[in-house]
Amino acid sequence: MIQDLAIANKAIPKNKNHEKDKHQDLLIRELDCAVFEYMHQKIKEQIESNFNSRGGSELKSFDTIRGVFTEGGPVYDGAAIQSRTHIQICIRNLNCIKGFFHPRELTKFN
Repeated sequence: MIQDLAIANKAIPKNKNHEKDKHQDLLIRELDCAVFEYMHQKIKEQIESNFNSRGGSELKSFDTIRGVFTEGGPVYDGAAIQSRTHIQICIRNLNCIKGFFHPRELTKFN
């Protein structure tokens, strides 16, 4: 990716901090996004090239991606668990979505 950007005379994207993030967790992930998009584009190109030259490919594209993000600072002194740790799922193949639901309102239990 770095070589291709240099050839195209384009800057390497950078992850950046959000001005309101006191933990400076690089929440604006332009580089991370570019790496994933680049990887998937290269896999797609290789699959297409294999089909054109050999009639098939052993490579497969990814239907989904899962990422874990640790953010927000420790939940207590000495913790490895951070207050805003979460998982994000990216569905790249919309045929994988079989349905969806609207969350119900939460009720408080005493």
